[in-house]
Amino acid sequence: MGAWLMRGVLIQAGQRLLVDCRWSPLSPLLTEAAADAWQAAGRSRADVCLEVQARHKPFDVRGWETLARGAFVRDGVVVLRNACGSGFDLLLAVDGDGLRVVARWWPPLRERAAAHLLRSRFHLLVRATLLQYPALWWAGYRGLVPVHASALTITPAGKGDTGTRGSPLLLAGPGGTGRSTLLLGAVAGGGRACSDNLCVTDGRVVHGLIEPMRVQGGGGRRMAHGRTERPLPGRVDALCPDRLVVLRRSCSGRPETHALDAEQAARSLVAGTYAAGELRRYWPFAAVMALGTGLGPPHPPIAESASRVAARLPAHELVLGDRPEEGLAALHSLAALERAPMEALP
Repeated sequence: MGAWLMRGVLIQAGQRLLVDCRWSPLSPLLTEAAADAWQAAGRSRADVCLEVQARHKPFDVRGWETLARGAFVRDGVVVLRNACGSGFDLLLAVDGDGLRVVARWWPPLRERAAAHLLRSRFHLLVRATLLQYPALWWAGYRGLVPVHASALTITPAGKGDTGTRGSPLLLAGPGGTGRSTLLLGAVAGGGRACSDNLCVTDGRVVHGLIEPMRVQGGGGRRMAHGRTERPLPGRVDALCPDRLVVLRRSCSGRPETHALDAEQAARSLVAGTYAAGELRRYWPFAAVMALGTGLGPPHPPIAESASRVAARLPAHELVLGDRPEEGLAALHSLAALERAPMEALP
């Protein structure tokens, strides 16, 4: 990948995403968005191909059918104007066994101003619109469902450098509960993680969505809520968790753990996923794509997927006090519990 024009591959939501950026001002932003996760393009087939063009003009949709405000379709090809409020127009077409996406920077006046004045917002919208949502939708077409959670391994205490394989967990909880803090502590101790915020799952395997972590004192780009960015250390593409831990935050006290039944666990997964700001613009994106292409669900089966995960995995609630880092010891204890038999997938 060059300093100005770039071509590279990400494994995003279990999909091979090929990015070909021909508009030089955007290349550094895309490179930063995935840091060390970029791979050389090579010759392998891609599931999703994204081409960012240097042309600054709208796609010609004269004679196309209107799907919704700012969305048009002809012969299964969808055009989105100002997709997800990012300032980019997208042309999306299912091409054989893959998805082709063409992006052009053609923002309305408001989005053009916001891109200069609200830089952190602009970066998040571009990452979501170009690097996440197309791959997320294609994964959904293939039967994978988004979940707001982290998949990680917990290495037994004192064995972080021995190669001992850690116990894989699915760590769920709304933003602000301390999940990223625990995740950093786990990978610092030798664990691995496939995501910080978002994953997709078929009910067994969990695939991560690549994005920087946003934490206090991250040392990178400044973002909202006083946080800064840093790459996710110890990242892997996918994990197969054998238990579920749901986080809840208390105003004080020491960390506590409680067993959760399947109904409670599923409810927490569903609520956390719908509360995730990262997915707020994805729901209409997925609906319009399903309507225009005739493929995939108009809305991802979040509740059904959560019920399958919760029925299969033993679940616990971890209640954190005002110092979430103290919950790492409790997380180690949960990971060390004897593994109960898991319900097989149908």
